[in-house]
Amino acid sequence: MSKRQKLIARMQNNPRDDWRQPGTSHVTFSYPGLAPLTVPAHKPIKAIYIKRFIELITRAGDKNDE
Repeated sequence: MSKRQKLIARMQNNPRDDWRQPGTSHVTFSYPGLAPLTVPAHKPIKAIYIKRFIELITRAGDKNDE
């Protein structure tokens, strides 16, 4: 299992894990052709944001497979 797959599996199993973006109050994730996802960088990160991030990377992976 790759590092990326392990990280995604950890996030799916524990969506309340903490992470902080130094210097800003929000982090924005984007991928060409998909709506960007802006996440507040406050601890703890709410589970809904982790779920939305997983959905974003899943959709991005699906676009790469096309």
